[in-house]
Amino acid sequence: MTNLIVEQVLDLVGGRAEADVHVDDSVLSLTRFANSFIHQNVSDQAVTVRLRLHLDGRTAGGTTTVTDRDSLAEFVERTIAAAKLCPPDPTWPGLTAPTAATGTGNVDRATAEADPAVRAAAVRAFVDAAGGLSTAGYCRTTASTATYGNTLGHLVSGVTSSAAMDGIARAPGADGVARWSGVSLDGLDGGRLGRVAAAKALAGVDAVELPPGRYEVVLERGAVQDLLLFLASYAFNGKAVAEGRSCLRPGEAQFDPALTLLQDPIGPRSLGMPFDLEGTPRDTRWLIREGVSESPLHDRRTAAAAGTATSGSAVVEGERWGPRPTHLSLATGTAPEAHTDGPVSDDSVGGLVAGVRRGLLVTDFWYTRVLDPRSLVVTGLTRNGVWLIEDGVITRPVQNLRFTQSYPEALAPGSVLGVGAVAESTPVSWSLETVTAPGLRLGSWNFTGGASG
Repeated sequence: MTNLIVEQVLDLVGGRAEADVHVDDSVLSLTRFANSFIHQNVSDQAVTVRLRLHLDGRTAGGTTTVTDRDSLAEFVERTIAAAKLCPPDPTWPGLTAPTAATGTGNVDRATAEADPAVRAAAVRAFVDAAGGLSTAGYCRTTASTATYGNTLGHLVSGVTSSAAMDGIARAPGADGVARWSGVSLDGLDGGRLGRVAAAKALAGVDAVELPPGRYEVVLERGAVQDLLLFLASYAFNGKAVAEGRSCLRPGEAQFDPALTLLQDPIGPRSLGMPFDLEGTPRDTRWLIREGVSESPLHDRRTAAAAGTATSGSAVVEGERWGPRPTHLSLATGTAPEAHTDGPVSDDSVGGLVAGVRRGLLVTDFWYTRVLDPRSLVVTGLTRNGVWLIEDGVITRPVQNLRFTQSYPEALAPGSVLGVGAVAESTPVSWSLETVTAPGLRLGSWNFTGGASG
């Protein structure tokens, strides 16, 4: 179906303009629960058509979800009319030439076609494993088919599926959280997630307040995800680099040598399409290699301005925000096995905790905002559990803290004291992406406020 729509739209454009079309046919199925009961089950299918035209030195784009032929014809004519009214576009980079694809995407048909009962079973396992604590969250499955085509004759298609769960268990005054995502439902263990969430909730009861200050920290994957997403969006964004808003210094050892960060849209665990919004085939790319910053990522426009090649990083709203890496993967380290009781979600984090003389275990960062993009100073709050670590043992829960911290500074050479040996994919809350990462042990994190101010 997506191929047919691409062909129809390009046929309707004819020879009047340079044009490219991206069509995505996606199904999002969601089972939500609260108070330990499923309260919503929905499934939504949407076909999204994105058209970009360049004629007479001017560029315009449009989006529609109405795909009968008459509506598509009206859509094409509206976009052509809009292009004639746009200002000249002297930085138009041209269209992607016909290029061999790097793959077709990762898909599990059983997950793509999963019925509500399958998701309900995962929810049931989560609720039962929480041992009577009140629970809430969601289980979702997705399936997507996408096709890109343009007037140069380039045509590529891909398919993906995904499954994800994000749930909390609630004890008096404390929440525990557990998350997972992957290509297939086969990897989703709702019972394991429920046990983790319950253990963390019970271990968070009667939290104490600690004074602000700099603390050594062990960050679980939720907090690590926040770090990596900000680095991707602000540091490795080709548009931000060109405009002087990025902290990135390619070729320099900006980060600790323990860190290797990849954009991995086509790996066996990835949920990404094998091409970007401009039809550029995507592959695995280093962002940080053993602490050394690699080049920023580009779409066609930022690449042309920089005199380099696109990295296949064109995204929706990229004209405004710039290209950014997606489907991030942080390489694992060699943390020792865990021998620590307490609210740890895997052996990787437990091994990191064991090496801390005095510090904090942090589950999540949230409500994070950039104060200075050039130094990537971010302020935010902890969430879903903080614990004091003393002599390698988790001793007591701690109330949430506010922080103000330069993310690159926290990851600078000599600042990373440990990288977990186990990585797992977790869903990104505001999209269908995932981040695959282990836990991190960092030498210093600047907490600027506590529960009382």
